[in-house]
Amino acid sequence: MNKSFRGKLADNSFDRIRLSTNNGLTGYQIVKFKLMPHEPGGLAGEHVVQVYSTEPETNESTVNFSNPLLLASGYASNSTSGDSQPTRQSVIFDNMKFNQDIFVSHRIRNGSGDVNYYIELEQVKLDVNEAAVATLKDMRGRE
Repeated sequence: MNKSFRGKLADNSFDRIRLSTNNGLTGYQIVKFKLMPHEPGGLAGEHVVQVYSTEPETNESTVNFSNPLLLASGYASNSTSGDSQPTRQSVIFDNMKFNQDIFVSHRIRNGSGDVNYYIELEQVKLDVNEAAVATLKDMRGRE
């Protein structure tokens, strides 16, 4: 079963997507991640959107794929210069399973404006060992 979440983020903000359960045996993994500027073809901006397994201490406009807490990253640019493709995006996501809340952050590199995101998660059943590993990964990341 898939669950989808969507929202709009202002610069230097984040959303919490609540996923945790009492027993932790329900897991998720990202199957789709899309971005769209709030005003396509309107306000010019370069948006960096990242999905983390724990709440980020700061919103970064740089991307570090060696960060074990990073689940996905996306970049969307919005041009107002009469470009034939005013909106472009690039997204990359990991196939990691998680069973805790996730956090979506947004930073603007250049320009202004809000960004919309759409995340689709596949719900998966975790055995006791997988649930323990997923929970411990999140706990270690919070230290």
